[in-house]
Amino acid sequence: MTQEATQAISRVVPGAGGLPPAVQALAQADFSGVAQLFVNAGFTVALPAPGMLQVVKPGEARASVAVSVGVHGDETGPIEVLAHLLDALSRDASKLAVDLLVCVGNVDAIRAGKRFIDADLNRMFRPVRGSLAQAAESARADEMIVATKAFFAAAGPVRWHLDLHTAIRPSVYPTFAIVPDLVADDAKAQLIDWLGQAAIGAIIMNPQSAGTYSYYSAEHFGAAASTVELGRVGTLGQNDLSLFDDVSRALDGLLRGLPGQPVKEQPHVFKVAQEIIKHSDEFRMAFDRSTQNFTSLPQHAVIASDGDHVYTVQHAEELVVFPNPDVRVGLRAGLMVVRTS
Repeated sequence: MTQEATQAISRVVPGAGGLPPAVQALAQADFSGVAQLFVNAGFTVALPAPGMLQVVKPGEARASVAVSVGVHGDETGPIEVLAHLLDALSRDASKLAVDLLVCVGNVDAIRAGKRFIDADLNRMFRPVRGSLAQAAESARADEMIVATKAFFAAAGPVRWHLDLHTAIRPSVYPTFAIVPDLVADDAKAQLIDWLGQAAIGAIIMNPQSAGTYSYYSAEHFGAAASTVELGRVGTLGQNDLSLFDDVSRALDGLLRGLPGQPVKEQPHVFKVAQEIIKHSDEFRMAFDRSTQNFTSLPQHAVIASDGDHVYTVQHAEELVVFPNPDVRVGLRAGLMVVRTS
């Protein structure tokens, strides 16, 4: 790592010189060390763009797995988890049983210790970006799309994309996942089984895109994709990694091709009842910022108002997820979901 990069991360985390080298390297999108170890083990390795690592075994039929972290720069727990997993796997590189694409999303935001620089990167994966097209994250999304397309273009039928996040708000379910409903049934069943092994408490089946990276992979490349929320945002180097033990174990098993572990408890499954879109600067949520994800609201309860339009609960019960009145006009400010199992 360069002196400039070390100084940058030190500004984000006081005393960051004490970060494990693997975490420092991944946070700074430096794959040089692990890349060489995979090369030495006979893999074909590419660095298609800053913060991206592709490792494949030519001539073998293998599952293709994309793993992304840091799409939001302040969601640091998954960065640490993946850094330790990738470091250990690269030192035992022959055990990598899948073709792998690793993507560190918003590298500039991670370095700055911010959620994003200009706009939410996880709303950029759409054909028309409108006002988002001028944001710094727009160019980064293009790099990620090109690399992901190239990776899956050479892939076989088994394709995964796990986009690992942490949530801004507390949640009734500390871990939960959003799965595009368009994922093929067999692949969806395998993905849900893996999420159960990772002790994910709830799964939301999502019928339409909000411009997220995982939905884009599912829609355009046929990947069994999911946005996986793993607790709360935290400061790099100060996350309690024991809280990530289940997902770390499940991800390591997936990359090494190990037999799946028994599911401790089946996740509760939800479907989207309605999307709450912010249409103007008059948009107001009907509850405060302490409201947890999966808070239950009764039928006819007011969710939000936007000028003359009022969003209300349509079913006997709906639960609110990702309420965020601060999004840009035209973007999703929340989801309302209902439980199906």
